[in-house]
Amino acid sequence: MNRRNFFQGATLGAVVAGSVGRVAMAAIPEPVTMTNANTAPPLVPGTGRPYNPVVTLNGWTCPWRMRDGVKEFHLVAEPVVREIAPGMKATLWGYNGQSPGPTIEVVEGDRVRIFLTNKLPEHTTMHWHGQRLPNGMDGVGGLTQPQIPVGKTFFYEFEARRPGTFMYHPHADEMTQMAMGMMGFWVTHPKARHPLINEVQRDFCFLLNAYDVEPGASTPKPNTMLDFNLWTWNSRAFPGIDTLNVRLGDKVRIRVGNLTMTNHPIHLHGHEFVVSGSDGGPWPLAARCPEVTTDVAVGQMRQLEFLADEEGDWAFHCHKSHHTMNPMGHSVPNLIGVDHRGLLGKIQRAAPDYMVMGERGMADMGEMSMPLPDNTLPMMTGTGPYGPIEMGGMFTTLKVRQNQKHGDYSDPGWFKQPAGTRAYEWTGKLPPTYSDLLPATRAQTTATAQDRATSAPELRVKKPGGSQHDH
Repeated sequence: MNRRNFFQGATLGAVVAGSVGRVAMAAIPEPVTMTNANTAPPLVPGTGRPYNPVVTLNGWTCPWRMRDGVKEFHLVAEPVVREIAPGMKATLWGYNGQSPGPTIEVVEGDRVRIFLTNKLPEHTTMHWHGQRLPNGMDGVGGLTQPQIPVGKTFFYEFEARRPGTFMYHPHADEMTQMAMGMMGFWVTHPKARHPLINEVQRDFCFLLNAYDVEPGASTPKPNTMLDFNLWTWNSRAFPGIDTLNVRLGDKVRIRVGNLTMTNHPIHLHGHEFVVSGSDGGPWPLAARCPEVTTDVAVGQMRQLEFLADEEGDWAFHCHKSHHTMNPMGHSVPNLIGVDHRGLLGKIQRAAPDYMVMGERGMADMGEMSMPLPDNTLPMMTGTGPYGPIEMGGMFTTLKVRQNQKHGDYSDPGWFKQPAGTRAYEWTGKLPPTYSDLLPATRAQTTATAQDRATSAPELRVKKPGGSQHDH
């Protein structure tokens, strides 16, 4: 049966290729593996339709080959080691050496063929979250296709029918496989100018994910329902999350997909944005309004767009406060206000590593050098130009710079704030450079208003059928 007759048949489904031997396997694209956790530069298309590529935060775009007009990719489902942040690595499951897997970028109307080789210790499938496609390509094991056995390769083929932002993940032993990190991003670019899709200079994407890894361990617990202790963007926790570096005046798009077990209110400092689309497609203009925080619910994607017109280092994070910290037990007793005086020395004689924590709040944790189990991140970490940032988890910064070159995604370093534009300690008078930046005082404003009133031109109003009145 040739390929055309097969795909015109009644049972459009994923096709076993792994059982046909080395000759058949040699005909599929060579898989590309990435182990570096840094943000890769955009992959400019060398074949196929042109498009403006995205940048995957702490990730990369999967290369492809063109064969008879079809864009072919090869994903390998396999155990991987992912650095969550410097000092901690997790044993996850992912694709092509990483978790999440590489971003797939195609163009509306492309015929796409994806080979999936299973190197996991159990069967798997692939679901193309949000895509319009034949039923047999939807990737739900047992319902729309047989499971992909260990060591086998299946392929999926369909047309990228509509532009938008989508995700991919298994629909086989989903609780385990997604909890272990099996997911990835998919972007379908429009083939021509679209009335609801803006052209931007910077286009970022990343997935929200969460893990429960006990201190000292490296493998997530897949049975955890809600009490996760690692909240990550693209399987990275602050300070391991790269910064988003843009040029002043750039139009910026950020695509955020959520495959965790809870919602995340994503908040940007210093700018307003509009939610311009979801995995359902671009939103009508009437549905867009200015926001600084948007909630990304489970299984959703939200597309944010804004003009980067405020220079500086701006925080960008989930607004659930426990999602911006790293591993900590949830059963820690509340010691705020407890007086430890006289106890610390006695306790340390029996336990030399004991440290007081929590009696004045948890800010001290950012500076403590408490001994931790190997392969465990501190609860709050990261340092800025003025000291500890006291964040972890789902946190990074948007760095807007006037001299950031077009196409340059490198970190420009910390922002040098102009004199008089930073919060200062009050010493009884304002710094000399600060008073010039203040708005006019109330007295000055009032005087100016009176001057305007005094100098207002004289108006003569003539009512119909009446006399003139001076004003």
